[in-house]
Amino acid sequence: MIDLRSDTVTQPTLGMRAAIAQAVVGDEQKREDPTTTALQERVASLLGQESAIFLPTATMANQVALKLHGRPGDVLVAEESSHVLVYEYGGAAAHAGLMTLGLPGVAGRISPDQLRAATAPSTKAADQRVTLLSLENTHNNAGGRVWPLAELDALVATARELGLRVHLDGARVLNASVALGVEPSAVAARFDSVTLCLSKGLGCPLGALLAGSYELIERAWREKHLFGGAMRQSGVVAAAGIYALDNHVERLADDHARAGRLAAGFAAAGIAIDLEQVETNFVQIDVAPLGIERAEALDRLRDRGLGLSSTIHPTVMRAVTHLGITDDDIEQAVDILAGVLSESTATARRA
Repeated sequence: MIDLRSDTVTQPTLGMRAAIAQAVVGDEQKREDPTTTALQERVASLLGQESAIFLPTATMANQVALKLHGRPGDVLVAEESSHVLVYEYGGAAAHAGLMTLGLPGVAGRISPDQLRAATAPSTKAADQRVTLLSLENTHNNAGGRVWPLAELDALVATARELGLRVHLDGARVLNASVALGVEPSAVAARFDSVTLCLSKGLGCPLGALLAGSYELIERAWREKHLFGGAMRQSGVVAAAGIYALDNHVERLADDHARAGRLAAGFAAAGIAIDLEQVETNFVQIDVAPLGIERAEALDRLRDRGLGLSSTIHPTVMRAVTHLGITDDDIEQAVDILAGVLSESTATARRA
């Protein structure tokens, strides 16, 4: 199976498994695990933040951040298809008591004017108030799209002017920095808090970090326990993160290049692909013009040995490249997809 469903399907490499086996560990709850501490310090520096805390998942990291930044009844603003609104099971309300306001975006991005309108003062003194803006970079549901730094600066500056705190769901922020050709801190340092996921393009079995100021991360330790995220000898997982930072960051460019070749191959085979939208390791394919139901397309592709996944868009499926994919896999994936979809198109025409 050529598995392009997500970059979360990655398996630890042999080198990563060796690092896990050799990890020096201690009691993480007592802050005595040296490998976890080293990873936290490394990520804080990488993202241009003062401190960081290791957590089991990026969703938990996002949820801890939202709780730290808001009070029950406050309003969180985010692009309407962002991960914190779509995939975190109402956690902003359940955990932090936040109301949420989703704004329609273009390529996963919203504008300063939209933010100003969303935070316009109410005539009612007791009305809920927007206190927090969450941005996602790269943006999953937009197809792995990247925020241009100038747009990011303009929106964050507007948020600061309006007195808002700003969180970055940076699960794939290293993909963004590689695509932009800048250091991760050039993207992440402007935020009050940043989430980084280890189990996607970096290829770790699990884990994420939340970075921010010393004061914020000290408060995050309590929330980590409340959320059930405190661990013991977590260094066995943190070691995978350190290995990934040493070995799997620069190679993200390979994933991006393979996604570009995949998209170009699909386009050459007559499948409608907007090549300009392929900015990182995502390729989105709309099957509506081909006259085939998405579920049927996914089933037929799987039967031929190619795994793709659905998206929140009813007729769109996606392919996501990662460290488990080779150049040969890309060529085969193009052939399989082109064959299945051309067969479907021919069948639709005969009908």
